[in-house]
Amino acid sequence: MNRFSLASVCVGSLVLGACDKKAPAPPLAMASSSVETVPVVSRTLDTVDRLPAQLLPYEMVDVYPKVTGFLEEIRVDVGSQVKQGDFLMRLSAPELLARKAQAHAALQSAESQLTTVRAKLAADEGTYKHLAQAAQTPGVVAANDLAIAQQTVEADRGSVGAAEHNVRAARDTLREVAQIEAYLTIYAPFNATVTRRNLHPGALVGPAAGQPSAIPIIQLVDVDRLRLVVPVPEADVGAIRDGQEVAFSVPAYLGEIFRAPIARVSHDIDLKTRTMHIELDVPNTDKRLSPGAFATVSWPVTRDRPTLFVPTSAMASDQQRTFVIRIANGVAEWMVVQTGHSANGEIEVVGDLRPGDAVVRNATDSIRNGEKVNKHPSADASPTNGEHR
Repeated sequence: MNRFSLASVCVGSLVLGACDKKAPAPPLAMASSSVETVPVVSRTLDTVDRLPAQLLPYEMVDVYPKVTGFLEEIRVDVGSQVKQGDFLMRLSAPELLARKAQAHAALQSAESQLTTVRAKLAADEGTYKHLAQAAQTPGVVAANDLAIAQQTVEADRGSVGAAEHNVRAARDTLREVAQIEAYLTIYAPFNATVTRRNLHPGALVGPAAGQPSAIPIIQLVDVDRLRLVVPVPEADVGAIRDGQEVAFSVPAYLGEIFRAPIARVSHDIDLKTRTMHIELDVPNTDKRLSPGAFATVSWPVTRDRPTLFVPTSAMASDQQRTFVIRIANGVAEWMVVQTGHSANGEIEVVGDLRPGDAVVRNATDSIRNGEKVNKHPSADASPTNGEHR
């Protein structure tokens, strides 16, 4: 064998492993990806949402006159405290005074006419009775005269009825004018504070009906009790309880917490905002709080049964679904879920999951459904259940 043949054998031996006892190992299969997992936890939701709200007056009214007239006198100004029934202002209306005088004169005329026709009726009734007695003697009174006297009495009675109707109508007119005249004096409808005064004596004022540009004379606001109006998100309305006290704060008193009970629930979801209108009654006899102020409400959110929680980072989605990735027997499974309330970095989920299931902490759709993965539990994951507060 020449050296060329020997070299060929050695080369062949290298391929077969005969010339070197330490042949290289075959390449390994690609290893599965490794993911960090956390357990699904069952907890009873008991947390607080911070919701924006607004303080509104319990009662508020813009005071307009009911009749047109001149503002003659006004006894209140901005900041005045009034009680129900207190005198506020007086108007004057010369045309109304003329109508009242005319109505009074019409009533006097109607009463005078009634007196006249009643007197005539009484006289004609006396004549008729005298003739009727005389007619009992044959030939003393003609039958025609007796009939005419009777017809006269009947006509007088009709005149009296008409006159009485005129008197009632005149009295109604005078009463109506008197009622309108009473509108010239305006009294406080409830205990309130005057928060706005727009007009002064001498101003011509009139009813607001049909006049969008009409200006109220004053504005009255009940500041002793306020309404705290809270638009509660649809997802949080399940925990509403009438009478339950709720805490809130206002910017004017930084760090101070106020409390008020739930008083009124609209039981209607606003289709635009997906919120429910809730009102709290806020006592304010010390007048520290101001109507119109914004507030931040600590709204309690609870459940009457435990629900499942995962970290918010464990949620993933594509264009069709929202899911978490459960790792079972080394295989990734996309589990479609519905989400609920989120708090403290966790979110409620509803789906085919059980407490203790291992889900990927940082889920992404790059981990495909059915992919084999190696899991290692998160160092801060706690397998125990607890209360979510």
